[in-house]
Amino acid sequence: MRPEAAGTLGWDIGGAHVKACRVVNGELVDAVQWPCPLWEGLDRLDGVLAQARARWPHMQRARHAVTMTGEMADFFADRADGVRRIAERMALQPGIGLDFWAGEHGFVALADVAAQWEAIASANWLATAELAARRAGRGLLVDIGSTTTDLIPLRDGRPAALGRSDAQRLMSGELVYQGVVRTPLCALARHIDFQGRPHNVMNELFATTADVYRLLGELDAAHDQHPAADHGAKDAPATRRRLARMVGRDAAEAVDADWLDFARAWRAEQLNEIGRNLDRVIAAAALPRGAPLVAAGCGAFLAEKLAAARGRPCLFFASQVARLAPQALPGVARLAQVCAPALAVALLLERGAR
Repeated sequence: MRPEAAGTLGWDIGGAHVKACRVVNGELVDAVQWPCPLWEGLDRLDGVLAQARARWPHMQRARHAVTMTGEMADFFADRADGVRRIAERMALQPGIGLDFWAGEHGFVALADVAAQWEAIASANWLATAELAARRAGRGLLVDIGSTTTDLIPLRDGRPAALGRSDAQRLMSGELVYQGVVRTPLCALARHIDFQGRPHNVMNELFATTADVYRLLGELDAAHDQHPAADHGAKDAPATRRRLARMVGRDAAEAVDADWLDFARAWRAEQLNEIGRNLDRVIAAAALPRGAPLVAAGCGAFLAEKLAAARGRPCLFFASQVARLAPQALPGVARLAQVCAPALAVALLLERGAR
């Protein structure tokens, strides 16, 4: 019997999660996301990679395509140090080839990482945008993750971002540092209504966006991987309790319907902020009204709302760029949507993007 083809493993090494996808001959076979609080040390990455070896015992025969954002973790002295040390850690893994995504420079080998660190740093969005543009032609990639949102214009089959680095994209509005899991609620608004009355917001890490979308039933439990702000339970009573603290209250002061309305108010604040930046990016890129939004990330449900509010079509990244392998497990396509940059670098490497 011939051994199973190992294919290509795509890796997205973030500061809070590691995402990985396995692709064989252009077909998506597997996808997974592991929590990885990289700010606590590289041993967290080691633990994730041990889980990967257990999941994919054939990974020593695989090619590996790596992109990253984890170099921003404050564990590292600076971004160059983070890129180099993450690359060195990944190089310890078994495989027949290891390539690092460097954006416009394609893939580079480990020996070139130090010289190309600026091109490698936080370039995961560019891999996703490259494939989205090839498929959609024109539109806007909206990748809403646990921590950040990427808003990347696509034009003439290519990414058309004004910024390249995180700093440049923060200036252009193409990077919004908000997500649907880890963002503290006090970062969304200074004032908010509760029971029809305005309240100042407590600037404390009492609750995060995960509490909002968990209570609203919009956040998939599989993507709710980090501890709650108080390290407490994630059931509805505990979630309401954390939300109540944001305006100096206890959950018993209102009925469940009031807390649902409160969660909707926080969702509206986040949609307003992401939408403001989205409209700014669309205007700067002069995208026509019929150009779609291409949704990715665990917050893709918000991209659908943003598209509907603007009368634009909404496409889903994973279903646009990858064929699902017959042997893929149930739920893999949904996870690949969350792991879009990992899927993108795996497909780009297989297709010879050098």
